[in-house]
Amino acid sequence: MMNPWRLRLLSQLDTLGTVRAVAQAANLSPSSVSQQLAVLEAETRTQLLERTGRRVRLTSAGLILARRARAILDHMDTVETELRGFGQEPAGLVRLGAFQSAIHTMAVPAVTRLAREHPHLDVELLELEPHASMPALRVGDVDIIITTTDFDELPLGPDLDLVPLATDSIVLVVPAEHPAAGRGAVDLAAYADEPWAFDIPQSYMANLALRLCRHAGFEPRVVCRFSNYMMTLQHVEAGLSIALLPGLAVDHRYRVATRELAAPVTRTITAAIRRGSPPRAAVRVVLDALRHPPGLPLLGRERRTESES
Repeated sequence: MMNPWRLRLLSQLDTLGTVRAVAQAANLSPSSVSQQLAVLEAETRTQLLERTGRRVRLTSAGLILARRARAILDHMDTVETELRGFGQEPAGLVRLGAFQSAIHTMAVPAVTRLAREHPHLDVELLELEPHASMPALRVGDVDIIITTTDFDELPLGPDLDLVPLATDSIVLVVPAEHPAAGRGAVDLAAYADEPWAFDIPQSYMANLALRLCRHAGFEPRVVCRFSNYMMTLQHVEAGLSIALLPGLAVDHRYRVATRELAAPVTRTITAAIRRGSPPRAAVRVVLDALRHPPGLPLLGRERRTESES
């Protein structure tokens, strides 16, 4: 019999690429991961790994088993939950990963409603930006993610099922007393000499803001980088910088002003689950709660997405 835990380690190796990365994700030592994968080879009587220099990679058989393992593990989770809650309402644990600005606007309201309507359902909420949430979904660390289809660095593939949720405009955020704090759309080129607040390198918003500034003809002078939008808003409010942020990220408790861009940019907000066996009842309930977030525009074609601009 194949051990499900070892199957998960093999699946993670396929996604993360190295034994060291799997060990970090599983909170194990690299030698422990290697030992468990060796046991899995003995259980299957098949060579799953081959060494290339100082690294190991999956054999053809290992790749097949790693990719089938995801569906196997998902099916086991489904059966376990159905047996535990047979004849009852949706129950069990659902792990929901969401990027920062979607947590308080979309995830928390959905989880609050679900707590009232389904008391036997537990939703674990994790803050995960798109560059982290897609790998986490693929290796089974989360069951659902709220992400964006516009993150070119990690495209959503055919192994995932997508549920479009809403659209969100990218806006220029300036101090309340800034000369730009008026009405009407703005051309980013007019702000080439301003100090800029950016997200951390290689994140979705950092890459998008850099592309937009360069498209406007200038290299931004970045004076700070924050992984937390609240810190960015505080910095802008203090008059120390300006920023490009998703509309969802702008908390109006801060004394800042927002301006739409002359060349409108929107991002598509999407929920995603692993494709395979039908999602268990608890996952379907969480997806349904996310489908119509209150106060957000539904998806439409009236605005350009970032990939079209």
